[in-house]
Amino acid sequence: MNTDTICAISTAPGVGGIAVARVSGPRAIEIADRLWHSRRRLHEMPSHTCALGTVLDTRGEALDSAVATVFRAPASFTGDDVVELGVHGSAWVQRELIMALIGAGARLAEPGEFSRRAFAAGKMDLAQTEAVADLIASTSRAAHRMALSGMRGDFSKRIEDMRRQLVELAALLELELDFSEEDVEFASRERLTALAAEVRDSTARLADGFAAGQAIRTGVPVAIVGATNAGKSSILNALAGDDRAIVSDIHGTTRDVVEDTITVGDYTLRLSDTAGFRDTADAIEAMGIERSRRALGRAAIILLVVDTTAPDADVPWQDVVSTINEAPDTTLIVAANKCDLTGSACVQLPPEASRAIVIPTSAATGAGIDSLRDALANACRSLTAHTGDTLVANARHHQALRDASAAAARTVDALNAGIPGDLVAQDLRACIDALASITGAISTPEILATIFSRFCIGK
Repeated sequence: MNTDTICAISTAPGVGGIAVARVSGPRAIEIADRLWHSRRRLHEMPSHTCALGTVLDTRGEALDSAVATVFRAPASFTGDDVVELGVHGSAWVQRELIMALIGAGARLAEPGEFSRRAFAAGKMDLAQTEAVADLIASTSRAAHRMALSGMRGDFSKRIEDMRRQLVELAALLELELDFSEEDVEFASRERLTALAAEVRDSTARLADGFAAGQAIRTGVPVAIVGATNAGKSSILNALAGDDRAIVSDIHGTTRDVVEDTITVGDYTLRLSDTAGFRDTADAIEAMGIERSRRALGRAAIILLVVDTTAPDADVPWQDVVSTINEAPDTTLIVAANKCDLTGSACVQLPPEASRAIVIPTSAATGAGIDSLRDALANACRSLTAHTGDTLVANARHHQALRDASAAAARTVDALNAGIPGDLVAQDLRACIDALASITGAISTPEILATIFSRFCIGK
């Protein structure tokens, strides 16, 4: 039970139109009332109501006009009494308000402490709480949609359904151990095998969607590659709508990876303009080309820029094809650039790249750039199409799902081999524990401290 009262600024750091200070704990209303000057006292207000008044500083002088919103326990985010004080966004006002709240008896909240209290109060499970942080950090519609689904409990429900069924059968299996001399069977081996196999496959599918989930959460990595002077930097600038990269007729201008982030449709893309591939004696340029190869290996989408005015240019097909062979889910889009000069978008594709999407473009005139954006958006959609409606973007969840899938696989193998029930129960319990760690049904103080330390102070 929370016995102290905490406070923090919950809006983003810096100067803005408004800032909100959140106070939570058993004395939240009492402490906020000490700073509140209005005909309507906070302790008289019902839950979920607002009032206009003035907040006072540590000297009891007027600090700012404010709007106070009262949330009474247990109907609040944290489950405690909560007061939110909205003031003007002056950094000085925010600092003075927090100092006044501390002087009145609150203490400054630790990182993630409001969310941790919500978890402790049963307002949301651990996976939902982590989704709150993802929602705040979302930078695209797709990332927002994924985080909102997690916050609403869609992912948690799938995990809890699997865990609950396993717990029921595990209880029956362990009950058999108490009657080992009676040679009775409470848990149907056929049902247990089928359920363990289903959990094995479901958790494996969810874990396989981690790369796609991470791409949506942090931005889909796109490597812009090609020969020198093919127009890669010009394509990057056209997509970004800004002169982000230096453009020159001189070969080898780009010697390092230049990155930019854009939004296309529902998705955030992390574009990497790479050094042009060619044989070179320049040590610095060679280092840039090696970084280009590494960017190629990390990409979910490869945007290969081909100069249609130089069909004999050294297009890096070998590196591109090698990457596609190692990562078959990688999408290859070919920008047939400078088509305004040739009137043709003909590109000779090797057999291994026959599925590539070819888009005629001209970075100079802007022709085809909208089509290129559409192709990138479609590639992002196909990236997640095979993963179903639930994506995993949290590394902790990913590892727990892999552990659960491995334990479920061992359970299936043990059951098929007729292994004694006590040994089967060990693997089954390991699977249950891995699933429980995702939602926090089983958690340790160390795990909780690590998770919530990554939250901002006001959350």
